[in-house]
Order: sequence, then structure tokens, then C-alpha cells
Amino acid sequence: MSEEFTSITPTRPYMVRALYQWIEDNALTPYLMVDATADNVQIPREHVQDGRIVLNIASRATGNMSMGNDYIHFSARFGGVSQEIWVPLQAVMGIYAKENSQGMFFDPNEYDDYVPEEDATAVSKKSTAAPKPKRDNKAGLKVLK
Repeated sequence: MSEEFTSITPTRPYMVRALYQWIEDNALTPYLMVDATADNVQIPREHVQDGRIVLNIASRATGNMSMGNDYIHFSARFGGVSQEIWVPLQAVMGIYAKENSQGMFFDPNEYDDYVPEEDATAVSKKSTAAPKPKRDNKAGLKVLK
């Protein structure tokens, strides 16, 4: 194999974003299945079953959703408590619609030969170095620009 071939960006981040949009556009509920044993996963551990967790990532259930090529980040409420969720794309096992189970599950070996570029590694390490501190849960309005 050539070096160029192994450095091709994995398809997983693009497929997750596309399926998320398709599920939301069809008024369905997107569920994300995550490998809870993977490195750098920040999730509520009390909801993990068999080393996995299924997260409702519908726009109405999450706040400040960000889907990049390395991480999915959002805030969500678990048992009435707001938590910051960080999921590296390598830990995403699949995305599907709750109502009809249509979606996609991914090859667990997709990232085995992938070597990220230096700038992607720097961004990834920067975002995982220290999760944002939790803010006080104060009700209020936020001005969006």
C-alpha cells in the first residue's frame, strides 16, 4: 500500500453528518450508538450497557451540537442534569432513526491504518486536553448573531 492511500480521510464523519441531516429532515429521531470503551469518550457512564451507549442526538434533545471530522460534541440532559458529551468519531458504531431503524453501522477497523495530518492531531489534542467546565444551570435567553 502506498502512503497516500492510508492517509485518506475516513468516510465516517461525512456519513454521520449526512445521515443525521437526512433523519432530521424526515422528522425522525437520530440515535447514535457509541463504543463506551473507546479512548476520550466523555459520556454519562451510568447509562452504559454492554460497553455501548445509545444517545438521542435530535436537535430538540441536544444543545450546541458540533460535528467535526474528529469529534461530536453537544450538551444534553440525563436525569435532569445537563452534561457535556464528547464522542470521538472513532467511537461511533452507527447512526440510525429510532422510529424505523434505518441508518448505517460502520466498519470497526476503518481507523486502523488512518494517520491524521499534524494539524488535525493538534486540534484533536487541544479539544480533549481539558473538557469545558460545567456552567451553572441558569435559565435565560441567549443572543445569537
